[in-house]
Amino acid sequence: MNAVRRTGLGLAGATALISGVAVYVNGNGVAAYGDATAYTTAKNLMAALVIGLVFATVRRSRGGSAASFTRPTRPGQWAGLAYVAVLGGAVPFVMFFEGLASTASTQAAFLHKLLVVGVAVLAVVVLRERLTWWHLAAVALLVLAQLGLAGDISLVGDPGTALVAGATALWAVEVVVAKRLLAGMTPWTVSIARMAGGSLALLAWCGVTGRLGAVMPATAAQWSWVIVTGVLLAGYVLTWHQALARAQAVDVTAVLVLGALVTAALAGVLDGAALGAQAPWLALMLTGGLLVWIAPARHRNPAPRRAAS
Repeated sequence: MNAVRRTGLGLAGATALISGVAVYVNGNGVAAYGDATAYTTAKNLMAALVIGLVFATVRRSRGGSAASFTRPTRPGQWAGLAYVAVLGGAVPFVMFFEGLASTASTQAAFLHKLLVVGVAVLAVVVLRERLTWWHLAAVALLVLAQLGLAGDISLVGDPGTALVAGATALWAVEVVVAKRLLAGMTPWTVSIARMAGGSLALLAWCGVTGRLGAVMPATAAQWSWVIVTGVLLAGYVLTWHQALARAQAVDVTAVLVLGALVTAALAGVLDGAALGAQAPWLALMLTGGLLVWIAPARHRNPAPRRAAS
């Protein structure tokens, strides 16, 4: 495995770790707010602020150099950044949480985990990524593990299911669009565009739906959850785009699924959740992740353009 891909998969592992923690704590954040869309908007705004502060700090440490930020110069880059911001960082969040409110949570979780399948298909068709039998076996194991963890589900065609499936499809396309953008732009550029532009779009939606007043935290508990989950989201976005710049889209998306292991471990340690029945499926998931790690790369991923770690 070349060093660039190894670094990319390591960063994807960090993203999965952050994701697993975020999934566990986000339930408490939503409960503290009572309005999922207002809560999502607040934590996304916090994440955008954190990313902006980190970027400014890194830039200052480099003597004011703007080398870690790429200005869009072509219509395609502007369109791609707009997609990442609005149809990646805003619309699918609203769709997912609205869908989650009207369909079974296990069904919604399983549909969301099919993201790796959508990315694998789009990566081959659009990005011309080459998948080995190792990749196909890994994806199959990851999907089978998610199906086992979800338990007895039946994909009922209700509006909530359609919203969750639509959100997952938008996120899958976003991964491919971001990967394309990263061929000529730095990860910092894509991360800032996603969170700043997405937060503005969410604010606009809250204004249209009369939720704008609910976005600002009103209690100490709400502030605490917004800060914690906003920092987690910032870390997720930053490590995700850095990983995507260095490894294949299907590789980093498959590694991301391993966040479910972290969530399960936290539930077991902190909530006393019984993990015995889930253990075989969690082991299957870990096996799928390891297959991605050792899968031979069919092409060399170049180092990200002026990427800043």
